[in-house]
Formats: sequence, structure tokens, C-alpha cells
Amino acid sequence: MDYDRDFYSWLMEQARHVRAGRWTALDRENLAEEIESLGREQFNKLESALRALMLHMLKWDHQPDRRGRSWWASIHEQRLRLTNVLTDNPGLRPRLNEAVARAYARPRLRAIKETNLDPKRFPETCPYSWNDIVARDFPL
Repeated sequence: MDYDRDFYSWLMEQARHVRAGRWTALDRENLAEEIESLGREQFNKLESALRALMLHMLKWDHQPDRRGRSWWASIHEQRLRLTNVLTDNPGLRPRLNEAVARAYARPRLRAIKETNLDPKRFPETCPYSWNDIVARDFPL
């Protein structure tokens, strides 16, 4: 099977080789690349949950007159999503600071766009500690 022409069939063939213990038949280079890609996908899920969470935290902090159940619910929903990603992938924990730093730029830009506030009000680097992200109280 050809990795570049029929990805699905290639995957099924690789799975059969693994199950049968035919190690020399494996397309090791492409298989390793795909496994690493799965790991990046999990890191991206972590970043995605952080982006959604931090967007609503920024809006909560910078628009106190617009706070409501929707933002509150979104913050708590994304916290649950974040917990699930980390429960399923505890190996991501050493990369939390990296994920927070990488994820912050996009919610900052969206908050600037959605709030029409002066961009200088939103710090260039993430203002939230890990404890803020996962445990800070957001009273209604």
C-alpha cells in the first residue's frame, strides 16, 4: 500500500503488520511520523481548550458590565474540557506553560476585536497563572 495515494489502506495494512508482529514489513518512517502527529493533535486539543477559556476570561475581566451566565458557563465548560484532555493525556502536564503561552495570542486578538477596547488594555503575554486558569472563582 502506498502512504501517499491511499492513506486509509496504508493505515489498515500497518495495523495488520503490527498485530501479526511483522516488524520488518512496517513503513517505520511514515508510521513514526503519524504517531507523532497524533501527539501533536492532543497538544492542539489542550491549546484549543485554553484559547476558548482565556477568551472568556479576558472578556470577563475587561467588560465587567457584560458579565453573564453565558461567559460563566463557557469558562466552566472549557475547564471541564481542559480537565478531560489532561486526564486522558497526563504526559502533557510538563508542557502546560508552553501551551498557555502559545494559546494566549489568539484569544487576545479576538478579545480586542470583540470588545472594541484599546488593544493596550490586553497584555502581550498571558496575565493568568495556571491557578487562575483552572481554579479562579467567577461569581455571577
